[in-house]
Amino acid sequence: MMQTILTLMVLALAFVSFIAEWLPVDITAISTMVLLMVLGLVDPTEGISGFSNPATITVMAMFVLSAGIARTGALQAVTSILLQWGGRSPARQIVTLGVLVGPISAFINNTAVVPTFLPLIETWAEKLGISASRLLIPLSYLSIMGGTITVIGTSTNVLASGLSQRLGYGEFPLFLFTGVGLSAFCAGLLYLAIVAPRLLPDRQPVNSASIAQRYQLRDYVSEIAIAPDSSLVGQTLRTSSLQRQFDVDVLEIIRNDAHFPQPLADKLLQVGDILLVRCDREELLKIKQEKGIYILPERKFNSQSPSPELVTEEDGIAEVLILGNARVVGSTLKELRFRQRYNVTVLAIRRGQELVRERLGKVPLRFGDILLVQGPKQSFLGLQTSRDLLVINERDLETLRTDKAGVAVAIGVGAVLLAAFELLPILVSALLGAVLMVLTGCLKPGELYAAIRWDIIFLLAGLIPLGIAMDNSGATQWLADLFVGASGELTGYWILVFFYLATSLLTEILSNNASVVLMLPIAAKAAESLGLNPLSFMLAVTFAASCSFMTPIGYQTNTMIYTAGGYKFLDFTRVGAPLSLMLTFLTPFLIVRIYGL
Repeated sequence: MMQTILTLMVLALAFVSFIAEWLPVDITAISTMVLLMVLGLVDPTEGISGFSNPATITVMAMFVLSAGIARTGALQAVTSILLQWGGRSPARQIVTLGVLVGPISAFINNTAVVPTFLPLIETWAEKLGISASRLLIPLSYLSIMGGTITVIGTSTNVLASGLSQRLGYGEFPLFLFTGVGLSAFCAGLLYLAIVAPRLLPDRQPVNSASIAQRYQLRDYVSEIAIAPDSSLVGQTLRTSSLQRQFDVDVLEIIRNDAHFPQPLADKLLQVGDILLVRCDREELLKIKQEKGIYILPERKFNSQSPSPELVTEEDGIAEVLILGNARVVGSTLKELRFRQRYNVTVLAIRRGQELVRERLGKVPLRFGDILLVQGPKQSFLGLQTSRDLLVINERDLETLRTDKAGVAVAIGVGAVLLAAFELLPILVSALLGAVLMVLTGCLKPGELYAAIRWDIIFLLAGLIPLGIAMDNSGATQWLADLFVGASGELTGYWILVFFYLATSLLTEILSNNASVVLMLPIAAKAAESLGLNPLSFMLAVTFAASCSFMTPIGYQTNTMIYTAGGYKFLDFTRVGAPLSLMLTFLTPFLIVRIYGL
């Protein structure tokens, strides 16, 4: 009994840490693993078993397969299909999107699909003359639902299959989910096509020229001139310490109609030089008083260009999304030496509805942040090749290995077919595909490691021992008995709905993988106690854990499009809550019809 209490205490501590966000979720999971070993709730072999678990290794290999297909530009081919079939009707646009995204997400991890499609959707929306916010929530939701069609669609499905094997029910076959997943996907697509257009917001301006209004450039992009008595005359930006002493970034130097772009650190300043700077009015007045400069009349931003100097033949501005598992998360621009590394200047950071424009060098970056950057257009290629960042503009095909696209698709299809016909286990076929991606040149060796979402790998490795400890201590059985008691006189279908709803709500506040590790063993034990089909209960939990629609933080693809679409938090609730409610009743019904109770 003492072990049960200790395990439940560890579970409660991990639960609170997830909700309060004391630590990143992967660090919380690893800390939980260590605590379980320290308390003797699992032995060291069990404690580190998550790293060698087939589910963890399979997820790792699937990340590599997905990256190989994305890196060769194979997914970019759908752009022409979107333009040809999308039409002008919102319903038709969403159906076209669903027909493409659903099947792709069934076999490629949706955290790879959404970043690839995001710039394509931005371009498509601009050509249609509509707001991208009308399409980005459907993109995320469709990729989530598409991931439930096969076992390899999401890391949650793979983890659930591994848990099923550990509990003695065997691995899930590749297409076990397909009957329920495809039916639920079609129902969700109909909802998104018919009902959602009435609920989707029109947040983002419909063209990139309005980026000046969106980021309020007028308020913090100015021009200053070097006065004859200025202390800056004869100095460089580096030696003058202008950018270190004040919250200012020099974007460009203009001298006798000649424009000098980045890098500018070693350019000597002369009398009459005009500096295009990112700086607020208060800071400008300080610079004027201490350095001797003129503040030029306010620059007019028109509808054709954010600024005549910000966008030229050589220079441009772009929005850059910080992706999940990015090495830059938690670091500041100053710590990263961002300007020196990428040769661009960050003008602003958009975080949900918040716009950060001051002290940018001291702001820790987060997953989902969008950076407004300015610099030479050639530098944007460096941003496009970074695994940490996504330029929200159609990816330059020069940075993709398009000649390898057919090879990458063939490897992906081959890995799926080997698993589908049970010629090889899913683990082995996925690893074989990952190795072939490197051997054929679809991915470079260094890109193999960069393709893996290490935060998810460590999350899985840390959570799996928690499931073992719950089984060993009897905590799983105790919680299952608690659920059975709470279900009262409900029929099997309504108990299934009860577990689906509980898991769905848990997923909105925890990670989807944490929810399935916690709820799947409990559901299986409860089914055994009630004399019902454990498989049906495990499937209900797996589907519920994978389908998070009501918040921008419940699922990573929602976080990716949160800021990019200019959404408010409640936009997800307004569009996602009816979809979640529909699937809460439909999915258990489909499970009962196909797999029985």
